[in-house]
Amino acid sequence: MAGFLGRLVARVSPRARLRQALRRAEQGRVAEVFPVLARAAERGNVEAQFRVGKAYLDGAGVPPSRASAAIWLDRAASAGKLEAQAALATLYLTGASRGGEGAGLAGSLFTDAAGTQPDFERALRWAQPAAEAGSAEAQAVLGYIRSAGPEHMRDLAAGDEWYRKSAEAGWPQGCLGYGLALMRLAQDDAGKQAAAKEMARAAAANLPLGLYLLGVMTEGGMGVERDIEKAAQLYRQAAERGVRSGQARWGLALMEGRGVAHDPVKGESWLRRAGLSGDAEASALVGDLYIKGGDLPPNYAEAAAWYTRAAEGGHAMAARALAMLFLTGAGVARDPNEAARWFRISGERGNKEARTQLADLVLRGAGQAEERARTREWFEDAASKGDLVAAFNFGVCLAEGVGVERDLTRAAEWLRRAADGVVNAQFWYGRMLVEGRGLEADPAAGRGWIERAANLGMIEAQVALAEMLVNGRGGPRDHEGARKLFEAAATKDHAGAQFAVGALLGGGYDIAVDRVAAQAWFTKAAARNHPYALLMLGRYLARGLAGERDPVRARTYLERAKAAGVAEAANDLAALTAPAEMEGRVAS
Repeated sequence: MAGFLGRLVARVSPRARLRQALRRAEQGRVAEVFPVLARAAERGNVEAQFRVGKAYLDGAGVPPSRASAAIWLDRAASAGKLEAQAALATLYLTGASRGGEGAGLAGSLFTDAAGTQPDFERALRWAQPAAEAGSAEAQAVLGYIRSAGPEHMRDLAAGDEWYRKSAEAGWPQGCLGYGLALMRLAQDDAGKQAAAKEMARAAAANLPLGLYLLGVMTEGGMGVERDIEKAAQLYRQAAERGVRSGQARWGLALMEGRGVAHDPVKGESWLRRAGLSGDAEASALVGDLYIKGGDLPPNYAEAAAWYTRAAEGGHAMAARALAMLFLTGAGVARDPNEAARWFRISGERGNKEARTQLADLVLRGAGQAEERARTREWFEDAASKGDLVAAFNFGVCLAEGVGVERDLTRAAEWLRRAADGVVNAQFWYGRMLVEGRGLEADPAAGRGWIERAANLGMIEAQVALAEMLVNGRGGPRDHEGARKLFEAAATKDHAGAQFAVGALLGGGYDIAVDRVAAQAWFTKAAARNHPYALLMLGRYLARGLAGERDPVRARTYLERAKAAGVAEAANDLAALTAPAEMEGRVAS
């Protein structure tokens, strides 16, 4: 009977209808009574304005519209409705309006499109009074603004305090923020445990980020007992609620069977989902999967696509991996300049290996001006801090004009500094002394530095020192010593050294002649297309200087020498038609 009378009164009394509508709204039945609330809101009822704003915000009884929500919440908030102030602050923080200051609120609202930016100024305007009046929701909003808002609004201590108040009132977002603050401040296990307790409260309220962060803490045993299986399930819950990092962690757990049954197909699916949502780490992991292949051959084109997505999202290792693909032409067209660009990007994000690889490319002539300049900057900065390897590389940049105007004098200074501990620098500095580049020529001193590098096994230094021992530059001749140095380099497949050993053994030097051995060394060098080794091998075979005469093979080697630009080969080829004239010719 009482219910019937209530409905009867409501039919004839607007106030009664509104009271009934508000009761139903509190019960979550907004859609049933939205027309009544809307009429009351138009007439200026503050509670109805708040409820209408929330209906538009939640899509309850009307299509969701953040713009319309902001209009009605602003009216209620301006009339002092605490809940409206808090809701409006949250709305602005998540992106609701950014019009001109002179425009009315309705004219300055964001559209309903996704991707809008937060309006910290308006969020602060409404969060501050609501927080001070005791709204736990507004306190959490204010905590966020003071902790992570624009620089001029930040005050970490104040942010932590507002989060604490919100958490004490039981607001889940306040628990999340306070948990993060406690983790940042934690000095011992007790601090980590307090942080984990707040994070658990946020997770218990099913806050997606709270679930994910509690998973991270549980996996790492930070403030809670380490439990891989529990962590995996927390990642799953976060993933199902759209947290990209949770999707990546859940996918990785499935891929590796970590805390959950091994399921690579489902794991890859979650990693892909996270990657497509913008998680750079997940994209990089998918790229790794395509590189490794597994049951199927590697798919470098797919790997390149995923590495590109990850690299463009800021992932340093993915940028380096992408550079390697461009360097080798795997899955993409080979492009050393593009490789250099991605090595630079990776290096700028802190990857040291990428910096080294960029330097190697740049010093070989690849890369644009930006890559050359960046490489030089890295070397100069590290060199100024005492890094001898960087000092060597900076010296080379100055000597070759890489990313900076060529300056041989400064190059010599940096190379001398690096020579105290870097073999390559000893060789470079020695050559500059011998040649008088950037400093006064001193062949004897230069030979000494080159010898130091040769004694440490540097092939180029061994060859350079051997040449000086042959011609007596910077010190006495020593043909036997030169032969030993050339042979040491020759055994490491240095074609020039192989030819030089053959030339020394062929006669005319202060060592025993051994033309059989000489021909063997010429053969090794010719196999590596050394032009003069081709010429000498052709001559040896044409004349039988080592006991083996083979005009047909001789012609082949002489033609290759001629094609390689050795002018003397033409005369030898012509002489093959007059064998009698060749008998007495002496090898040169």
